[in-house]
Amino acid sequence: MNFFEILKVLVLGIVEGFTEWLPISSTGHMILVDEIIHLDVSEAFRQVFMVVIQLGAILAVVVLYFHKLNPFSPRKTQNQKRATIRLWMKIVVACIPAAVIGLPFDNLLDKLMNGYVVSAMLILYGVFFILLENRNRGVKFRIQRVTQISFQTAAAIGLFQVLAMVPGTSRSGATILGAMLLGCSRGAAAEFSFFLGIPVMFGASLLKIVKFIIEGASFQMYEIFYLIFGMVVAFGVSVYSIKFLMEYVKQHDFKFFGYYRIVLGIIVLSYFGISALVGA
Repeated sequence: MNFFEILKVLVLGIVEGFTEWLPISSTGHMILVDEIIHLDVSEAFRQVFMVVIQLGAILAVVVLYFHKLNPFSPRKTQNQKRATIRLWMKIVVACIPAAVIGLPFDNLLDKLMNGYVVSAMLILYGVFFILLENRNRGVKFRIQRVTQISFQTAAAIGLFQVLAMVPGTSRSGATILGAMLLGCSRGAAAEFSFFLGIPVMFGASLLKIVKFIIEGASFQMYEIFYLIFGMVVAFGVSVYSIKFLMEYVKQHDFKFFGYYRIVLGIIVLSYFGISALVGA
């Protein structure tokens, strides 16, 4: 462990925290940044780090929305407590497709973690966001709050979340896109996407850690420090990122993120294409 490696972890934590909740693919950014600064760790630990660092981002959602997600809050009426429990039930329903499909295909999805797949998904979903927002111009969304999302709609959003297993898609991007297609407002789509991330990302992190240990690896002290430090940084930046997005969607649509994805996808594709030519 040295000072420069700690700086790299700091940068990766900032990138993770800022991009996890925006529909621009945290994975795409993390792969590109890691290729440039190259954290000096084993490949096995790198795969764990890239996933487990997301726990810091998830804790930001838990902290910011603790009252809204807490069914036992003494400040809530009985009806509000029941509504919160129903919200959690919808979150669970929406997470089932990812759990059922994600576990059997985890190893296959790891093999898709490359710049070409990421760039293709960045560009493709960038185009989708632009087309969707053009279609939605002047449309009044029928679902304005997350509590209005039905179990059927939650399950359908969960199917869109499965698409995010392909690197570069963006979990928040896929769920927000799906939720808006199903009639959710931008704010409701973003919030429900935040909430879905809690069980999904906790589960993904646990799976990575278990696989890491089962395969005979063990964490070194400096690796544990990298994980904790990265999560702390991701947490702090995520608080800002979530607040920024919720304020942004009150006045703007998602087309800017669509254009950003396309530009980033071209950059990622160019970077890996040039690297392949140089290495040939």
